[in-house]
Amino acid sequence: MMDEFEAIRPYADAEVPAVMARLFADREFLEILARFRFPRLAGSLGWLLKPLIARRLHGEFAGIHSVDTLQERIEFYLDRTIERATDGITYSGLDQLKPGSAYLFLANHRDIVMDPAFVNYAVFQARMRTPRIAIGDNLLQRPFVSDLMRLNKSFIVRRSLTGRREKLAAYQVLSAYINHSIREDGESVWIAQAEGRAKDGDDRTDSAILKMLHMSRKEEESFAETLTALRPTPVSISYEYDPCDQAKARELYIRATTGSYTKAPGEDDTSIALGITGYKGRVHISFGTPIEEIPDDAKQLAAAVDRQILGSYRLFPVHYLAYRIWDERDPQLAIPSLVELFSEEEIARAEAEWSKRLAACPSVQQPYLIQQYANPVRNRYRLESGLEP
Repeated sequence: MMDEFEAIRPYADAEVPAVMARLFADREFLEILARFRFPRLAGSLGWLLKPLIARRLHGEFAGIHSVDTLQERIEFYLDRTIERATDGITYSGLDQLKPGSAYLFLANHRDIVMDPAFVNYAVFQARMRTPRIAIGDNLLQRPFVSDLMRLNKSFIVRRSLTGRREKLAAYQVLSAYINHSIREDGESVWIAQAEGRAKDGDDRTDSAILKMLHMSRKEEESFAETLTALRPTPVSISYEYDPCDQAKARELYIRATTGSYTKAPGEDDTSIALGITGYKGRVHISFGTPIEEIPDDAKQLAAAVDRQILGSYRLFPVHYLAYRIWDERDPQLAIPSLVELFSEEEIARAEAEWSKRLAACPSVQQPYLIQQYANPVRNRYRLESGLEP
């Protein structure tokens, strides 16, 4: 059975030493680490830094022969990232999950690497097994990136296929792998609620992803039976500030004015690096209630997932500041004032940071920056007012 998943599955424990040895010998990987760790010296002394970094990695990761042990070691680096790039991470709803059970975590998607990393971190802190992570092959252009991600329990979603028949076959395998992972292996899965990040801040579940989950089981069971067995659990991740917000505003502006957008070479790498190292303010991850009453209709299930993700998205002062100046404010909604919700100190800090971000954004792109932060406010209060979000 596992042979059919060979091209997309994460690495197994037995493969860890060989893959790590390959990584530590990869010149491109060592060069990126040198630039990240020693930005000023990497250009002139790269020839010296790379072998030193390789030696240090060998020392730090010697004796690691399993994915679980590797993740324990990685936790230290994630702790440092949280310290340097955030004002703290909080999470809620983990008490609704049962240790030993496997779940399908359906999450909103704002950051390429940090979304699943923070979910992993929360689950790891709760002493539960971390999920396997769905990642698009468009992000795995270089062998070392693919090795890194598959070492960390990622499996590959083959998005770059263009032929209809090939796409269908790939989704069939993906569907079978996710079902096998949760139902046979007892391993949870993290998958984004839609392809690509929600660059406009409007988190919506694509019903096509839910239909895909049933593709490999069609003759055996109904959509509702398949999804019930997968235990779909909405996850809402909120960043106070998005390190990539300026780049997203620029992309949305270009799309709106020209009708399309073509990524520059290495743009995803830049987004990944900025997403990891850039300032995020506070971060909150809310694990929703596993959905047990599954409708036999993918669109109805998507709406149920959306209600939990939008309803538990944590709003920070910056979201209200953006909503206040948004051209698309909803006149039906009664939005509380900032002073009713936050302390004066919080508001002052947010006003200073928000002014800085607006000033750094070209005026023609500002509406798209504002929209990213304002949309979650509208969605939450439409939901609370009994309106369709």
